[in-house]
Amino acid sequence: MAIQFGTGLRNNMIGQIETTVGTTAKIQIRSGSAPADCQAATSGTLICTLTLPSDWFTAASGGTCSKNGTWNGTAAAAGTAAHYRLYDNGLTVCSEQGTVGQGSGDLNLDGTNISSGQVVTVTTWDRSVGNA
Repeated sequence: MAIQFGTGLRNNMIGQIETTVGTTAKIQIRSGSAPADCQAATSGTLICTLTLPSDWFTAASGGTCSKNGTWNGTAAAAGTAAHYRLYDNGLTVCSEQGTVGQGSGDLNLDGTNISSGQVVTVTTWDRSVGNA
């Protein structure tokens, strides 16, 4: 039999992401391949930094959370968005990184070919804890 977590535990586990990273977290959208892990130095060109709303995740339900509110920012450079990194407000601790796509990434944008000065908008970003 596979391990299964109860819904309450799954909700608490997924809720710890926002609690640990903190309010007004930041996401950097970057070109190129992601580093080996969150502790490795950044890679690629920094295209845009987004400051997330104070309450940036929905309340957990069934072990799942989604982005809450509008997530956007103005691009400081042109490039093709390929990966992101999630940081605390001070940009000192990277807590997560993943792929960027338009309907196909860990984080989805309204477009991945970005021009300097363009408004960049996150359309979807969902997280869940498995073993339902």
